[in-house]
Amino acid sequence: MTRFLPFLLLLSFSVKAQVHIHCGADEIRIATLQANPKIAQAVIERDAALETFTRGYEQSPTRGGQVYTIPVVFHVIHKYTTGPNSENISREQILDGLRILNETFRKTREDTADIHADFKPIHADTEIEFALATKDPEGNCHSGINRIASDLTNSGDHRVKELIHWNPAMYLNVYITSNAAGLAGHCVWPADADTIPAWDGIVIAHTYVGTIGTSDLTRSVAFAHECGHYLNLHHIWGGNNVPNFYYLPVGQASNCDEDDLVDDTPNTIGWSSCNLNASSCGNVRDNVQNAMDYSYCNIMFTEGQKTRMRAALNSPIANRNNLWTPSNLAATGVMPSEGLCAADFISDKQVICSNSENEVVFGQASYHGTIDSLVWQFEAGTPNTSTSFYPAVSYTEPGKRDVSLTVYADGTMQQITKQNYITVLSDSSWSYPFWEWFGENSSLQGERWFESSLDDDNRWEVTTVAAHSPIHSVWVDNWDNNTITVDELYGPPIDLSSASQMKLAFKYAYAGSDLAASGSKLQVQISRNCETSWTTRLSLTGAGLETAAPQTTPFVPIETQWNQEVVNIPASYLDDDFRFRFVFTSNGNNRVFLDDINIDLTADIEDSWLTASDISIYPNPTSEVLNVNFTLNESSEIGFSIVDVLGKTLLSVPEKDVVSGSNNFQFDVDALESGVYFLQIKSSGIKSTKRFIIF
Repeated sequence: MTRFLPFLLLLSFSVKAQVHIHCGADEIRIATLQANPKIAQAVIERDAALETFTRGYEQSPTRGGQVYTIPVVFHVIHKYTTGPNSENISREQILDGLRILNETFRKTREDTADIHADFKPIHADTEIEFALATKDPEGNCHSGINRIASDLTNSGDHRVKELIHWNPAMYLNVYITSNAAGLAGHCVWPADADTIPAWDGIVIAHTYVGTIGTSDLTRSVAFAHECGHYLNLHHIWGGNNVPNFYYLPVGQASNCDEDDLVDDTPNTIGWSSCNLNASSCGNVRDNVQNAMDYSYCNIMFTEGQKTRMRAALNSPIANRNNLWTPSNLAATGVMPSEGLCAADFISDKQVICSNSENEVVFGQASYHGTIDSLVWQFEAGTPNTSTSFYPAVSYTEPGKRDVSLTVYADGTMQQITKQNYITVLSDSSWSYPFWEWFGENSSLQGERWFESSLDDDNRWEVTTVAAHSPIHSVWVDNWDNNTITVDELYGPPIDLSSASQMKLAFKYAYAGSDLAASGSKLQVQISRNCETSWTTRLSLTGAGLETAAPQTTPFVPIETQWNQEVVNIPASYLDDDFRFRFVFTSNGNNRVFLDDINIDLTADIEDSWLTASDISIYPNPTSEVLNVNFTLNESSEIGFSIVDVLGKTLLSVPEKDVVSGSNNFQFDVDALESGVYFLQIKSSGIKSTKRFIIF
């Protein structure tokens, strides 16, 4: 038998094409070992020690009979995606993946009967199980599932383990990603994990977890395959040879000269399709249904593989011998069962319009134990209370709403309240033209604006740190954040039913950080009739978002670092319930600012008055006289007009020479009806607009 180096093994296949997809991840790992001889030598020495231990364990007369349980924690690495193809898979799919994994290891799969008669005599119940952890490393109650937002879900390489990594001597860390380095999954063997503990664990693409959701029965075999590597199994056709660190692709004739170090799995070239008559290397029939093949029907382990995996669990290499100990099972909450641990819930949406037909459907997601009964409380909701496991609730008044859940199980009770969990948007439409400088908004929680965040970090807020039009703007203060966050800013509904065309304009400022590559994105999205789906009309990313060079400190824009963007609103959206929102998806980096948001026919005209400063109007509200004060830096021709909310000009004063310095003008507005109006101050085609109210 040939000696093999246990390093990164990667399972990769396509269900549709049923061919092995080549990936350079193995070669990268090999290059790393070749470039780091001390690490390579340490891996070789640990592998030799584990192989010696395994040979001794194989001769032990007391090596069977005990069921070994391995605590598992899942880390779902996601990008806040939603829908049927999202990597942020449900708890139900994760638990289904755990179920099919255990059925494979315990010889209880429903399709076990399909195993060929030639393989049934060696088909093993490995007496190894995997159980969801119910306690974190500090002993606190935990769901066993962490959800971490990161772009690294797209790469799925070892870097995901830098995001979160529980003590591998206590847990099997499983990382669920969008992409697993271009493969179905990958795992380091015990000798590597003992040398580089930070790499211990399994990375697997979400499309290979379980039999439901984004995965299916055929692809679900990948999880058991990776757990085989985790417990020191090679591919059935062999591993990687020590002298040259070369990788053995599946299906090549030279694989007949290699071995997987298991006596009851004869040498084979390995297969990428489920041909039960396949034979190679002098065999009558290759064991294509073996979990360590690439055949898509690889659903069994042999007695020899069982012994080899159990040897790994009794060896101190990579601390596998601590995982199943009673003390560790108690510390991780696996045994004895903790029962009901904590109350929790989810919902199909968190932002809803008032007075709409949309409902929020809630679902209890408490862990662990079996729930006997529960009671919901919905602030300002209909119904206000419920005992249903999946209640549907409607809301009629705008605002932020709390939701509480109390669950009962086995004589115990757990309660949770999520404050401001539901955002109810106003249905009271505003008229156009619509302008906003945030000067009258001390917060973003009202009928005019709402902010909503998919995370618990920084949010949209009113700020005086910087502004394009004095003295307020809104920002996401993102300087200290190093994870993906998604923050939404909802404008009020606008009645555009009488318009034939319309534009949305805004000013923004953003700079990245020279400490990290910019991965942030600012989107403008629109909807109508309170649809739950939003259409993206503008997306600014990377260099296209930056209005200033990357900064070494928190970004504070100067006047020249503000850009204006104009979005054309399609005619199909010109109804009486037009809605818009700004969505900022950050990936660390720096601050973003918004100001001077307006919806108007002429929204693309620059609305800042470059020759004047300190413009003020008073009193506001007023009933008779409106005073206008401003300071001119140089003499200019100035004109005035007052328009209503429909853009109709009610008063117009032609442009005339006005001297530099402080100026005051007075307008008689006694004849105007109560309502909202706009004063426009014009100079050489450039205008500044101020909103005022007559009562």
